[in-house]
Amino acid sequence: MSKKRKIHTPEFKAKVSLAAIKGLKTTSELASQYQVHPTQISSWKKQAIDSLPETFKRGKLSPPPPNEQQLTAPLFEEIGRLKMELDWLKKKTAEFGEE
Repeated sequence: MSKKRKIHTPEFKAKVSLAAIKGLKTTSELASQYQVHPTQISSWKKQAIDSLPETFKRGKLSPPPPNEQQLTAPLFEEIGRLKMELDWLKKKTAEFGEE
């Protein structure tokens, strides 16, 4: 039987990475304290340090990602427009074929 992977909350990751950044304890000590592999702590620490400049940028925050409805609405409009054009073309070609 294999072990199930632990899923850590972002708050926990932030707490552990902040402790690693402070450097009051070694990575091994933090690993035993928080029951996390030292490599994982190093990874979280690097990720936290890399994302810090983003936190202090001036100006607007990055816009939230568009939701599914915002992405699909223009596509459905295009589909409707194309269906109407296709129906119109079928009707017109049928008129030319009958004459």
